[in-house]
Amino acid sequence: MAGTAGTGFSRRSLLGVFAATAVAAAPTFSNAAGFLRGGGDIRRIRMYSGRTGERLDMVYWIDGKYIKEALREVNHFMRDWRTDQVKEIDLRTIDIMAASHNLLDVNEPYLLLSGYRSPKTNAMLRSRSRGVAKKSLHMRGQAADLRLASRSVSQMASAAEACRAGGVGKYYRSNFVHMDCGVVRTWRG
Repeated sequence: MAGTAGTGFSRRSLLGVFAATAVAAAPTFSNAAGFLRGGGDIRRIRMYSGRTGERLDMVYWIDGKYIKEALREVNHFMRDWRTDQVKEIDLRTIDIMAASHNLLDVNEPYLLLSGYRSPKTNAMLRSRSRGVAKKSLHMRGQAADLRLASRSVSQMASAAEACRAGGVGKYYRSNFVHMDCGVVRTWRG
């Protein structure tokens, strides 16, 4: 792990500390919004897209209110880049992503691999991979596939699972985590 050489920390010990922190924090909050409370009166999301080259660093909630203009930008950013179709992203999904990011204590933005998917895009991806659900929550604007260079799939999944607010899929071979606001569940892809 970069930055740990000579510090006396091994990758395994750092992962253990992170896991213990996530588990200790989990009983305190019942959902993603709970993890965002106490972090100030703002909620922020940071992402970039390797497909479009776009970046987003957006405060989308202040003093108990979502900012409509910011959410429009998030919706556009998370659009189906293949068809350029925009769908309203479920606020719960955005909150899960932001809460997980806060728990990971990183400044690095998420790499967004997939946000909204049109039915056409989902069908095309499904024809190429067994791992794409026929009724994917991506088509409802309720899911995101994300990656961080500085955190492992296990670390990202642990943070998302600690929110206890939706589904978390771990895709180790493809190096990403799926987060959604559907039924609380976990799986390996």
